[in-house]
Amino acid sequence: MEYEDDLARRLEGMLEELRGITTIHREVQLVSDNQAVGKLAVDLAQTAQELRAMHAGGPTHQGRVERTNRGQVLDALRRGMKMRTIVHGSLLRDPVRLDRVRTLHAAGDEHRVIAEQVQQMLIFDRTVAILRLAPVAGSPGALVIRQQGILAALIDLFEQTWARSTEITEMLKPVQRLSARELEVLALIAEGRSNGAIGRALSISEAAVGKHVASIFTKLEIPATPDDNRRVLAAAAFLKGVAG
Repeated sequence: MEYEDDLARRLEGMLEELRGITTIHREVQLVSDNQAVGKLAVDLAQTAQELRAMHAGGPTHQGRVERTNRGQVLDALRRGMKMRTIVHGSLLRDPVRLDRVRTLHAAGDEHRVIAEQVQQMLIFDRTVAILRLAPVAGSPGALVIRQQGILAALIDLFEQTWARSTEITEMLKPVQRLSARELEVLALIAEGRSNGAIGRALSISEAAVGKHVASIFTKLEIPATPDDNRRVLAAAAFLKGVAG
């Protein structure tokens, strides 16, 4: 633990210096445009053999952007890229994020979960790291690092964080068969919402909510019995699946 604390202090000091960079250097490059950062990550993933990723909280990609990004990661995994990802536990409370994690994990992206805040970063092949200036996903600006000393420290940080993170497989089991929409419905059930309230929150009809609820009960294998409240059992399964 002393080693990890010392490593974290050294890395944070290094990051503070890096955040003050205003000019471009050969081995440490400041990229302020998020679209340019995203394009670089996609380009690197097309040829990388290994990717280490840490994801903090932040805004969720929606619609076409999420589908495109997810497809690009799946393509890289099918190509044979080895990928390990550490996610903050709060991300699994977002139905879209949880569906993404479940899909990528099943495709070969090994996931672990951690409760402490992590630095948002991607490390490709021990040669290039993309490090957000702020730890939160989607924050403006990133550093592209090729300097070997800094890369070694970032890889060390990742491996230490990976070692104390929790395997995600067991956390995914209770809800792994649900769609993104069903997860949204189930999350609202867990908040104690009625079908009518869920419909208003998601801008769908109450009848549609009822169909989703029935599908949730089926997929979670919660039968109708005179002694049990199926909504409570479904909420319990959801909370068990995202705790962490």
